[in-house]
Amino acid sequence: MTEGGEGTEGTVPVTSDGGDLVSASDPGLERWRLVLGAPADTCTGGLNGNAAASDRALDWLYGRDPDLARRGVRRGGTRESGTREGGTGPSALTTVDWLDDIHRLFPRETIERLERDAVERYQIHEVVTDPDVLSRVEPNPTLLRAVLRTKHLMNPEVLRLARRIVEAVVRDLMKRIVPEVRQAFSGTRTRRPSRFRQARNFDFHGTIRANLAHYQPEERRILIEHPKFVSRVRPYLEQWQLVLIVDQSGSMAGSVIHSAVTAACLWNLPGLKTHLIAFDSNVVDLTADVSDPVELLLKVQLGGGTDIARAVEYGASLIENPRRTILAVITDFYEGGDEHRLVRTVARLAEQGTRVLGLAALDEEANPSYDRALAQRLADVGAHVGAMTPGQLAAFVAERIGR
Repeated sequence: MTEGGEGTEGTVPVTSDGGDLVSASDPGLERWRLVLGAPADTCTGGLNGNAAASDRALDWLYGRDPDLARRGVRRGGTRESGTREGGTGPSALTTVDWLDDIHRLFPRETIERLERDAVERYQIHEVVTDPDVLSRVEPNPTLLRAVLRTKHLMNPEVLRLARRIVEAVVRDLMKRIVPEVRQAFSGTRTRRPSRFRQARNFDFHGTIRANLAHYQPEERRILIEHPKFVSRVRPYLEQWQLVLIVDQSGSMAGSVIHSAVTAACLWNLPGLKTHLIAFDSNVVDLTADVSDPVELLLKVQLGGGTDIARAVEYGASLIENPRRTILAVITDFYEGGDEHRLVRTVARLAEQGTRVLGLAALDEEANPSYDRALAQRLADVGAHVGAMTPGQLAAFVAERIGR
């Protein structure tokens, strides 16, 4: 090994402080060094080039984790004050620098994870309140949730820039959710054969039965000579109501976003009258803004208490025909109001024929997290409790109003 001069065959370059550099030909070792951080330098060697820049970007974010201080781990990156500890290292990153670096150094899925941790785990509000930062970020659902939580901190100019994030994410969600809603409301399948060949009307079981004679045992497959299709009918639709009641407490940001988009997709569908209600300790009727989900989301105020009973009572007051109404409450069921009042109201709605849905989540994954004890009490008095994606909710509504 040589110092200060050019490396020769069999030598390893060294850093200015004497530590070995990770060889660029060993990406596995480099990856472990990025995972373990600076304390691993003595075993893995140091970093240079893009790897060093990646390490610096990761340290800017995760170096502020309080668990490191509790464990007595000293890192070379920034602290919560945003300043670098004494030394000869590079100057401290700003939020703008950090965003530029991660967009240059990491793949998209990693960028979204880093941005999510920045705004949700470490509460770095500059990511969505600094004009310079907002002009650089790539819109994604994580940043939209952050905008909804921090828009009260924004001046009009910053809010104008933040609106770009809202519009972009809503547009993307609409592209994904609209086809699911249209498919749900495109008519029910019948067993009547159809000459109109369309993939969504393909009769799988009928096709198998009709082509069993062409089964090839050696290749274990069936040759399809006569594909079968079924027809769809669009039944006469009587007027139904959908009352969508959404918890807008801070933890429900994802459900608020998807509820707004889902309500917009269901708006003005034949045979369906849609209402959208948001609540915390207060109740806000957002139905007038359902057709414009961007404007609707910018009016949502996340946070506050949770009075589910009060919101359900308001939703019940909108019902015109109980037997042709679906009342869906999207919440985590952690009631801050009167649980007994809520249970009584839901029982009364179920008794009069209203379909009451208690939904624990409304996003693409529909990962449920809720108070199971209260949810069970509501199920016991007639509510249907579970978790649905927007497409599943649309299918449920379409099935009911199509009967």
